[in-house]
Amino acid sequence: MGAVVRLDGPGSVSVGEEPDPPLPATGVRLRTRYSGISAGTELTQYRGTNAHFVKTWDADARLFVPGRPTVRYPTVVGYEEVGEVVEVGPDVTAVRPGQVVWGAWGHRAGTVVEEAYAAQRVLDPRADPVLGIFGHIGSVALNVVLDADLHLGETVVVFGLGVVGQVVAQLARRSGTRVVGVDTVPDRLELARRLGADEVLDAAAGGVAERVRALTGGRGADVALEVSGNPRALHEAVRTVAYNSRVVTGGFHQGEASGLFLGEEFHHNRVDLVCSQISGVAPGLAHRWDRKRLNDTVMDLAVAGHLLLRPLVSHVVPAEEAASAYELIDTRPDQVMQVVLEFTSPPG
Repeated sequence: MGAVVRLDGPGSVSVGEEPDPPLPATGVRLRTRYSGISAGTELTQYRGTNAHFVKTWDADARLFVPGRPTVRYPTVVGYEEVGEVVEVGPDVTAVRPGQVVWGAWGHRAGTVVEEAYAAQRVLDPRADPVLGIFGHIGSVALNVVLDADLHLGETVVVFGLGVVGQVVAQLARRSGTRVVGVDTVPDRLELARRLGADEVLDAAAGGVAERVRALTGGRGADVALEVSGNPRALHEAVRTVAYNSRVVTGGFHQGEASGLFLGEEFHHNRVDLVCSQISGVAPGLAHRWDRKRLNDTVMDLAVAGHLLLRPLVSHVVPAEEAASAYELIDTRPDQVMQVVLEFTSPPG
């Protein structure tokens, strides 16, 4: 038996046990070491605002329609895991016990994956194992940057300096752009500055669009990247870019977009508004880029030290304290960045 974290309903988290899955001949048993909690998608699941929990997703029509929710409580969530190989099936030759593997298998103490899955996700032994949790969430950030189609010498404004925003800012900086980070939390602004942002602006002071124009000789930003999930931030991102420029929104917006006024700068400045979502990549890149390449690129940059991810981990808590971890993220977001659950007991 192994521990598993479940969402039992909005605001309700429990830690129970589940049987260890059997090990097939081509299987690899993993003991989870760390599992990151997403402050975006998972928080919408924790709060009960995620559309999949209130509507039916018609996969064929690709529409949300009224009806029974696609996902119902209780459920196991989580997609930022890293674990150690503890056992392999008799036909497995590509991985061995002791290796560290990253992937997505939910907040649980262990799992069994196929050999091919594990072999493609072995973490470099030189790396801090906790970096493995960024394989997926880092690819979300990279996808935002690819959707932005950045160019050398451009000014890029990143709205929202949570985990995804911090990674987006670093990737944009490595793309040769001038990066301006925007948030309301002083600690996040300071962290972005330490990790390479050229300028940081406190959104609570107002006038972000005006201040960016002052930084760019009156022109405005070439691209704005909104990863806050706040419609008011999206509106300010629209205001901030130059005429005929692009705003990429990767934020997971919930409910109605109160505070977004599309009849103002969006209309008069011919702003190109692009959705970035991890289910796909930009059409012009789809023949060369897929989810696996996004994952691998992020992990390679992290292992090489070109992408600084360890400073984003603010809390590592025992998996048994998952309920308090979710509550912390939900009620005190200004005090956290990446919260990680640590599993210390092997399955069985």
